[in-house]
Amino acid sequence: MKNRTKLPNIYLAVIMIIMYLPLVFVVVFSFNESKLTAAWTGFSLKWYQTLWHNEGLREALWNSIVLGVLSCGVSAVIGTIGAIGMARVNYKSKGIVEYISTLPIMIPEIILGMVFLAFFSLLNLPFGMTTLVIAHTTFCIPYIFMMVKARLVGIDKSIAEAARDLGATQVRTFFDITLPLIMPAVMSGCLLAFAMSFDDVVISIFVNGPKLNTLPIKIYTQLKTGVTPEINALCTVILITVIFILFITSALGNRGRRTDKGN
Repeated sequence: MKNRTKLPNIYLAVIMIIMYLPLVFVVVFSFNESKLTAAWTGFSLKWYQTLWHNEGLREALWNSIVLGVLSCGVSAVIGTIGAIGMARVNYKSKGIVEYISTLPIMIPEIILGMVFLAFFSLLNLPFGMTTLVIAHTTFCIPYIFMMVKARLVGIDKSIAEAARDLGATQVRTFFDITLPLIMPAVMSGCLLAFAMSFDDVVISIFVNGPKLNTLPIKIYTQLKTGVTPEINALCTVILITVIFILFITSALGNRGRRTDKGN
């Protein structure tokens, strides 16, 4: 019997409106001529021109991208090796170790930021990109660790065992068998970790250098003087870039599936 109720569709529509309506307003008001983000006075592209000439925002954006790439790269190596190592061992305290490995994403950010501040001060480590990468790597590792760990559960162990029986070494088995199978999980974890790193404000405020700003910190500090549509323009550019990347990724995925079917 078909379910003729429209409640699921209504519920989905409400959720979509709540999620995406603020994004629509951000895009629309990025073309607003007025400096006030709450009053529409006419269409204009001047805020995109202002954004292009704002060296402070461009430098902060570049710092956030570099920080996200570096922290995700280190986290991918540590998280992947950790997940594979935990999958191969079997002892009573394994569950406790796995729980401790995910603590950085469970601890409140302000507490974690204060801990990093005290730790780096104790080591006399200069605050800057190095401290930011260490701090961001710490809370990025659990995302990749959990993704890879979940992927390893669904992999048939007999595949790697068959490769070993055919004479492959552990290193070659890892690069030829295990790594290709877990790569989707590694990439998914990296994308999630990059998003969390790119978006972080609280921890970054505690460990950033005096002359170093990330994009979230730059925007946060501008709240004291008022946010102009220039920020809306920046958000629109980032949103369009993300949509373009997702479109390309989806197109490549569909092309790969069609190729596999053809073969």
